[in-house]
Amino acid sequence: MLCSLLTKRILHHSKFASALRVITAKMSQNASRLVETETIGNVFLISINRPEKRNAVNQETAVQLYEAIEKFEASEDLRAAVLYGKGGNFCAGYDLSELSSAQGVGGSIPEADLLPKGRGPMGPSRKMISKPVIAAVSGYAVAGGLELACMCDLRVVEQSAIFGVFCRRFGVPLIDGGTVRLPQMIGLSRALDMILTGRPVTAAEALQMGLANRVVPVGAALGEATKLAQTISNFPQECLLRDRQSAFNSCFDAASLEEAFKFEYNNGLAVIAKESVAGAKRFVAGEGHKGSFSQDSPSSKL
Repeated sequence: MLCSLLTKRILHHSKFASALRVITAKMSQNASRLVETETIGNVFLISINRPEKRNAVNQETAVQLYEAIEKFEASEDLRAAVLYGKGGNFCAGYDLSELSSAQGVGGSIPEADLLPKGRGPMGPSRKMISKPVIAAVSGYAVAGGLELACMCDLRVVEQSAIFGVFCRRFGVPLIDGGTVRLPQMIGLSRALDMILTGRPVTAAEALQMGLANRVVPVGAALGEATKLAQTISNFPQECLLRDRQSAFNSCFDAASLEEAFKFEYNNGLAVIAKESVAGAKRFVAGEGHKGSFSQDSPSSKL
């Protein structure tokens, strides 16, 4: 009798443990799908996959976004990345349903000094990414989603897309680089217009103010951004990355015009022997004459 009872209990606990493992595995699988990645040639696609939340970012999504960017930077084969949201929206910001249950700083949102270098509530938002990232923007790119878009080098935007500091209405600050990058991109006056009013900004206005780099038909942002990323990846990379670095330095690090000029000169000097001489020889041999550049054509895989 006792053996029978023990056997039943063991079976019960065994079934419970098995069921728990299945549930945990499913939760892990669901979590792993919050951010998806794909490689096409030298281009790395990164997608936020929470369409039911308009791709709002929670803590787990932020971690996975950061890890995806880390993977992109660590690979010598990947030259450019495209960041986009699945289901028709780029990103609606931080998940306020998660924030509503937090106790502020020290709750779900730690202080900046407690975060890994470059990490923010939205993931890699405070990171100086070492290679170009292009945002393919559809639907809403608001609040923290706007900040993720500003983190990227370029923004390919669908005609129906909307930018905005919608978090203005709910007392949620821009702590993922929005007040740092946006004024540098579009000027302080226009940035303050967006930051103080929280108003929606259409794709057409975003293009006019310099927030959008390209405006494309609905449904075309990802394809066009990927083609653009492939074009960028076809260029001599050492020169491209150093010029990019000099541009960022002049905006965010240089203390004076003279310092910016000095950094640009010293930073670019090493490229001449590595890439410039070979490039000059290709030009002399006929490449690029009459404005014809084969490198500007994206891969046929796209």
